[in-house]
Amino acid sequence: MAFTGDENHAISLNDAARLTYNFRESRVIPDIKGGYFGRRAIEEVLGQDGCVGIRIYYGTKDDGSPSFVVVGVDAIEDDIIDGNAAIMDENLPCPPRCGKANVLNS
Repeated sequence: MAFTGDENHAISLNDAARLTYNFRESRVIPDIKGGYFGRRAIEEVLGQDGCVGIRIYYGTKDDGSPSFVVVGVDAIEDDIIDGNAAIMDENLPCPPRCGKANVLNS
């Protein structure tokens, strides 16, 4: 199954808050190496008014699996979480979605 850049990674602010809370409370070392987010999802976050970059929080899903929560950040270093803010999780984790072995994932 190939990456398309159109994968849906959106989650709600409540879900994002729960994931990061779970991670902070568990203090576990993740067993994943990274996660994939499609181009469209990243562009949606970066395209928000006032967004100058992204911040990635570690999270833990209710089933105990690790996740990343991605939010836009404005010029005064605040997370963009108001209104209909684009917030992402639902990454495609590595492993198993790592591609060919290389110095970053081997």
